[in-house]
Amino acid sequence: MTYARAVHETVTALRAIRAQWGELLLAIESPPADVWPPRQLTHTMRAPGDEQLVVEDRAPLVLREHPAPLNLDVLDAGRAVERLLFDLADTLAAAVQRAERGDARRWEFADPYALDIRHAHGSRAHGLHFACVWVEGRVLDEDTAPECGLDGVVGAPPFGVLPPHLLHEARRTARIAEARVLRALGLDLRETPVPVPCPWCAGELTLRTAPDEPPRVTCAGGRTCAAPVPLDSGERARVWEWGDLPELIAALGVDVAAAA
Repeated sequence: MTYARAVHETVTALRAIRAQWGELLLAIESPPADVWPPRQLTHTMRAPGDEQLVVEDRAPLVLREHPAPLNLDVLDAGRAVERLLFDLADTLAAAVQRAERGDARRWEFADPYALDIRHAHGSRAHGLHFACVWVEGRVLDEDTAPECGLDGVVGAPPFGVLPPHLLHEARRTARIAEARVLRALGLDLRETPVPVPCPWCAGELTLRTAPDEPPRVTCAGGRTCAAPVPLDSGERARVWEWGDLPELIAALGVDVAAAA
């Protein structure tokens, strides 16, 4: 594998984790979802007055009490992902970090003996988003050029260039973490039969998910199905894309609010 491809795959995985993290936090506070309707749709169709989750206000899962989580499997997955990325940041920092204390770009190690709780948890207290962005910066070799200080003196760069073996370790860890998040949310590559038939032709409906695209549903009725959605490229199935799913759910008579 080339260096450039390893960088691309690592950054893509880190950004996918960040994009889905809010969904994972919501899932912890929701009972395990049925196959239907898709978890993401139940959240996007909540009433406007429902309480909204502010991701930035949530403490890291590994540092927070969970008195009554509704989905322990998702909570365990979230904790595991945080540990993977926090430990990865520690490893990279130990190898390439040159930034002095007080530099906002610096990754601070946890110190279990510190009296100040902020120092006890180090940069882990900033949460997963910060860890992902920090690791991405190291993978992209940001801030690796000498810098001129306020006194005009050129000093050493805040970070060294990431060695290839650590890039590949970052890639491996980020992809494992991404897979764990997607699997916990049911967004890994899979095809799952919907437990109710198509309301237009009674054909078999299938929920299709993939890591890099929204959920969609297909009906095996194909041309014989009168559903008001297009056929797939092979004209073998009707396809409800993400934007069409609310109409399908309404036609099936599913109570989305109750499902959420």
